Amino acid sequence: MNSHSPARPRAHVLLLTGPSGSGKTSLAALSGLPVLNLDDFYKECTDPSLPQLPDGGGADWDSPLSWDADAAVAAIEELCRAGRTAVPVYDIASSSRTGTTGLALDGAPLFVAEGIFAADVIDRCRTAGLLADALCLRGRPATTFRRRLARDLREGRKPAVYLVRRGLRLLRSERTIVARHAALGAHPCAKPEALTRIAAARKAAPSGANGVEGAGDDPARTTARR
Repeated sequence: MNSHSPARPRAHVLLLTGPSGSGKTSLAALSGLPVLNLDDFYKECTDPSLPQLPDGGGADWDSPLSWDADAAVAAIEELCRAGRTAVPVYDIASSSRTGTTGLALDGAPLFVAEGIFAADVIDRCRTAGLLADALCLRGRPATTFRRRLARDLREGRKPAVYLVRRGLRLLRSERTIVARHAALGAHPCAKPEALTRIAAARKAAPSGANGVEGAGDDPARTTARR
């Protein structure tokens, strides 16, 4: 990210993070704001820099090192300053990028960027003057575990044994995950408070932003989230 910003951004970003399965994607959709899905910036399975699980169970997709933070920040900044950007289409089942799609804000002065690693770019977005708010969605670990496992099995994201092991590992570490996100600057909250803060950020966003030509996010696109 550039060390200085020559012009005021057209839009600001609300970063939404939380444990896998906490309900980030559904909350982002409920906000009514444009949404940048940060999970699409995962590295591909062929990337030699992917971190590995210590038990030899394969890539550690819950490590921030499995995610391309630089590309994600570049997309956020382009949305804030130009109103549109290109986003990779990521397939979790194959752990690979299958294409690219466009996302345009169409003049919206605020958008949500959601993903399990959103907290890792809070400082960079704040320093660049792009941050509206940063939230960490949290709930009961047992509820998150059940919801995540049901989703992952239903969508066939990975082999069942892998999903169960991952789910149990995340269940044990959920409070630590939320604490880490909070330490990085995200405000931990449940859905009702998150909606209240999103509404406040929306109200505070400057009106009359320059419109941007474009078709917006591809309506035919449905990408699974971690």
